[in-house]
Amino acid sequence: MEKLRHYCAYQERCHSEVKEKCRELGLYGDAADEAIAQLVQDNFLNEERYARAYAGGKFRMRQWGRKKISLMLKQKQVSDYCIRKGLSEIDPEDYDRVLKQLAERKFASLKGEQPMKRTWKTMQYLLQRGFESDLSREVIEEISKKPE
Repeated sequence: MEKLRHYCAYQERCHSEVKEKCRELGLYGDAADEAIAQLVQDNFLNEERYARAYAGGKFRMRQWGRKKISLMLKQKQVSDYCIRKGLSEIDPEDYDRVLKQLAERKFASLKGEQPMKRTWKTMQYLLQRGFESDLSREVIEEISKKPE
């Protein structure tokens, strides 16, 4: 139990990560469930807090979009409610600003390409980073209309 407390105190964890750690420590079934319940009760484990930290961190540090963050949280078996709470951590103005910066940087780096290919590659880049296609399309159209 002490190792699990330390594991959760070191950084925010989700339930699936703690379950995996339990397996590594040789805890299975009911024993693992009881340990997780105790960690939740002692406030060492809080999935909403984890989702907020994860979403905020991935957006600020890696500049991921909402779709990619949401997908990664789903892979970690975080509930939809917690995912929504986590995504609410992202400021809409910052989100738009980062999307524009990334799009402008990528678009500028493809200066020698044909206009359609340049637009397509920029769009693919933004989609890969997890930004919504409609927002990405709007930003790219705005950028491509600007004179260079």
